[in-house]
Amino acid sequence: MRHLIDPTDLTVEETERIVALAEDIIANRAKYREACKGKKLATLFYEPSTRTRLSFTSAMLELGGEVIGFSDASSSSVSKGETVADTVRVIRCFADIIAMRHFKEGAPLVASQYAGIPVINAGDGSHAHPTQTLTDLLTIKREKGRFDHLTIGFCGDLKFGRTVHSLIKALSRYEGIRVMLIAPEELRLPDYMLQEMRSASKLEFREVRTMEEVMPELDILYMTRVQKERFLDEEEFDRVKNSFVLDPGKLETAKEDMIILHPLPRVNEITRAVDNDPRAAYFRQVENGKFVRMALILTLLRWADENKPFEKTPVFSEDYVVNEMECSNRRCISATEDVDRLFHRLPDGSCRCAYCEAKAK
Repeated sequence: MRHLIDPTDLTVEETERIVALAEDIIANRAKYREACKGKKLATLFYEPSTRTRLSFTSAMLELGGEVIGFSDASSSSVSKGETVADTVRVIRCFADIIAMRHFKEGAPLVASQYAGIPVINAGDGSHAHPTQTLTDLLTIKREKGRFDHLTIGFCGDLKFGRTVHSLIKALSRYEGIRVMLIAPEELRLPDYMLQEMRSASKLEFREVRTMEEVMPELDILYMTRVQKERFLDEEEFDRVKNSFVLDPGKLETAKEDMIILHPLPRVNEITRAVDNDPRAAYFRQVENGKFVRMALILTLLRWADENKPFEKTPVFSEDYVVNEMECSNRRCISATEDVDRLFHRLPDGSCRCAYCEAKAK
């Protein structure tokens, strides 16, 4: 059974086919109006969402399908203590595909082991957000015409920014990508991501502290908000919440054809005065999200028709070190639910959690 839990679950070729399908949907919407007739999408959102949840809903409705689910976990049996594994085993009786957002890192991976139907990670804590990555890639393709030989600056919360982590993973597979990491020390990219970037032979990156020092080089500026909900220490949040604010003055040295992306919502990191700049692509980016999710739903359902349903659970998609150690991350699903503790063994002999990529204890 194919799922989308991490951007690298799709090959480069599969990713590009989904983007191309999204472009065809944009050009020929009527052709797809009944493509998912008789199918149901379950949206399981344990965490607040506007764009992602509504774009999944809109995507399925425009494909002729139906949508069930919840937007507040407190209105479901989750409030009574039901686990992710049990929830998806129930949902599979009613739906053909699941989109899950969860505040615990790794929850969608757990869901994929028990669901027996395709599971889409719609954001798991600060870990990954692969459908936002597909949204970003479609936007980059439509705005810049290519995925390779680009310089992209990621600015703001790189520590907890799951959209940043996912897009870097996706772009690292293309030639000529230069990444500028613009963040204060407290919000630097996690060490595991920096290690992955150092080992990615195609990727060049640099860490800086101000956007002004790299602005003239950028083809894309990817802004992020500082996410209060990810901080365990409110004082730390207060120190960094106003670290970077993009205004028209900072854009004076930017290229005329640079584009500004943002996964939204924004707080104060982009001033309203920037919205009318033609380089501001973040609201066009939102609309692209609906079309690429239409393409993804269609693709996963087509692949699902070729798969046999589960006979027993859990089903692991790859080889893991199982139940031999514990994760060090308090935000990991393995810290609060009774799940198999899964780890990847790296070439250097160390192990990282399969759910959240934190080091083993």
